[in-house]
Formats: sequence, C-alpha cells, structure tokens
Amino acid sequence: MGADTTSVSENDLTPYEAVQEKLQYKVANSPMKPVQITAIIMCFVLNMIDGMDVLIVSFTSSTLEAEWGLSKLQLGYIFSAGLFGMMLGCLFLAPFADRIGRSKLLFTSTAFITVGMLLTTMVDGLEQMLVLRFITGLGIGGILPTMAAIASEFANEKQRNFSVGFVQGGWSIGAILTGFFVAWAVPQFGWRIVYGVAGMVSAIMLPLIYWFMPETLTFMAKNQPKNALKRINSLLIKMGHDEINHLPEKPVGVSHKTALRDLFSAKLKFPTLLLWFGVFFAFMTLYTLMSWIPNIATSSGMPFELATYAGMALNVGAFVGTVGIGWLATWFRINRLIFIYMLCAFVFMFLYANLSMGYGVMFGLIVLIGVSAQGGITGFYPAAARFYPVKMRATGIGWAMGMGRSGAIIGPALFGMMFDAGVSIQTMFIIFSFPLLLAGIAAFLIPKKALE
Repeated sequence: MGADTTSVSENDLTPYEAVQEKLQYKVANSPMKPVQITAIIMCFVLNMIDGMDVLIVSFTSSTLEAEWGLSKLQLGYIFSAGLFGMMLGCLFLAPFADRIGRSKLLFTSTAFITVGMLLTTMVDGLEQMLVLRFITGLGIGGILPTMAAIASEFANEKQRNFSVGFVQGGWSIGAILTGFFVAWAVPQFGWRIVYGVAGMVSAIMLPLIYWFMPETLTFMAKNQPKNALKRINSLLIKMGHDEINHLPEKPVGVSHKTALRDLFSAKLKFPTLLLWFGVFFAFMTLYTLMSWIPNIATSSGMPFELATYAGMALNVGAFVGTVGIGWLATWFRINRLIFIYMLCAFVFMFLYANLSMGYGVMFGLIVLIGVSAQGGITGFYPAAARFYPVKMRATGIGWAMGMGRSGAIIGPALFGMMFDAGVSIQTMFIIFSFPLLLAGIAAFLIPKKALE
C-alpha cells in the first residue's frame, strides 16, 4: 500500500499525535476486515449476555414474588439494585477502559457478571438477592460503554453509527432468547436454573475475550502499553495495512487519566449536559417497562407463559428499533432520528394507556413501544462515541450511561410505589410517557458540530 494522507497535516501535530491521527485515518477510510467484524460480533454476543442477565429478573419476578411473599415495592428494590450497580459500573468501572485497555475491562466486567449470576442460584431471601444483583449490575455497567467504544474504534467512518447500534441490538436478542428459555424452564425446574445457565454462558465468554478480543489501535497508540508496537503492527497486517516503523515516545506528563472536568470543556459542556439529560429520562421509562411489563401482565390474570411473551414482545421491537436506527444513521443525522423515535414512543405509550384492547392489539403496541423507545435510546451511544475523543471515549460514554442508570433506578422503584398505592396502570403509562418526549427534545438540541 502507498503512503496514507491523513485528514490533518502532520506538520500541525507532534510525532506522538501524528501517528495516532494516521492510524485513525487508516481505520476510518478503509473497508472493514474480518478481525474488525469479529471484534464487533463479540461485543454483540456480550451484549446478548447483558440482555439475558438484566431481563432474567423481570421474567422471574412473579415467581420470586410468590415464593418469598414480596410486595411490589420490594420487587422494585430488586430491579433497582441491579440498576444501581449498573450505574456505578458505568461511572467508576467503565472509565478504566481508557487507562488499562478496552479488552481488559471487558474481561473484568464479565467476571463480575459470572460471579453474580452463579451465586444467585444459592440465595434464599431478599437481602442476598439485592447484594448479588448489585454485583451483576456492576459488571454490566462496566461492559456497556466499553463495547460502544470498541465498536466505534474498530468500525470505519461509513459503518460507525451502524456498528455501535448493531452491538446494542445484542441486548434485545439476549432478552428474547431468555424469554423463551424462562417460559419453558421455570415451570419445570424453578427460577434458579435460569440464573445458573446465564452464569455459565458468561463464564464461557471469559476465555474467548482473553484470547480473541484485540485491543484497539487508537488505544494502543495513545497509551502505549507493553509491546504496543508489535501488537499494533500485528493488528495492522490483519486489517490489510502496512506496518509502522516505530512509535514516537509518549511526551512526559501525558496521563492515562481523564478527569470528569474534561467532559465539561468549552467544546463538550453543552453536548455532555444534553446527553446526560436525554439518557436519564429515556432510561427512566425504558427500564420501568422492561422490569414491570411481565409482572403487570401476570397481575392482570395473564398466564405465566403468555406474560413472559409480553416481555419478549417489547424486546423484539427493541431489536428492530436498535438495528433500524443504526442503519438510518448512515444517511440521517443521529440526533434528529432520536427525536423522531422518542416522539413515536411517547405517542404509542399514550395510546396503550387510553385504548381498550385485546391481546393482539396489546402485543402490537408493546412491540411498537420497544421499536421506538429502545431505538431512540440506542441512538445516544453512537452520538456519544462521535463527540468524545479517543482519550476520554469510554469515560464519556460511561458517565452518560451512568446518568441514565440513575434514571433507570428511580423509574422501576417509583412504579412499584405507585402500584402499591393503587395508581391505575393507565395513569402510570401516561406519566411515564413524558420522560421519552423530554429525552427526544434533549437529543434534538445537540449541536450539529458536535456530531461531525
């Protein structure tokens, strides 16, 4: 291959910065090779496991409620314990991906998930369940932003939005497969078996991450870990590029750390605040729906298997919406797509609250809510990956999703309190439709320049 022409003149950069720019240009402007596609598919599979781990509690909630004599509020605490762990994982675990590497953080987070899920098979009460849901959530919170960073850094410019969105689609597939398994396994073997199977699947991923998940070029050029040049050249060959001769010495004083204040620089402050605001309100509603829909269906007299399928319907829609917004973002500005998706979700939830309907219409609306709500939320990931630079990408995405998880904690617990207080399902659906509209408005206001 001939010499590359980078997008920024190397005369304007230090040698340390120039090699990073050159590597980014190679990835952004070349067809994607199998090693890149494999890394993205591995992230998709890991996100499937996350979907399994999170939705298992939702699908087994009515069984836990009956076995332990729990109130709706106590169920809300179980939902929120995992989400609290996810929030802290996003805020404090995911940023380590900018220091120790994306692949190492994936391994560590998956280990948390494995331990949490396998130990859950032995719990016999609410308090133990809360602790283990927190540990599992901590791992999931570390994984989600890291996967978005990996997909963004391995994808070329043309496929970047789609790749980040595609990875998020794994979450819905994992939830759908879990729904089928739970509907078959729980009536025959009890609820513990599904946690054990999910834990074993997570355990299988640990050696696969260790041996087959490469570190990204951009991280290795920026942070220069041990054997960085050898590892960079090995990856460049697999991606069809020429090797580089040397890595310029990293300047003294260049730190691996990203301070929170860096997310509020003059350029990033307004987009960061809008991102946090939008993700907070979007997650508040989405995680409420994912947590409570199967339980609501069971409480209304729907058979357990059919109620589980109601939760699956939401995730079928979520997968379509997730992949769809990633595909559309190839042609349309991502923040406008988020706004349209969220506006549709607001309308569909309003219809659900106010229509008298049979099971067919109910399932159809649940699917449409999943398409629009999850699709809109997925759009925030590629948006964040675009306006945060490599040195702070995992940190920026992690803190944004951490803010979202705080909304996800509040939503299910608040819904449980309102449920116990006798507030009607229709009224609660109307109340929880408005955060989606606010999330869409926040996305629409993100400046165009931040997304270029």
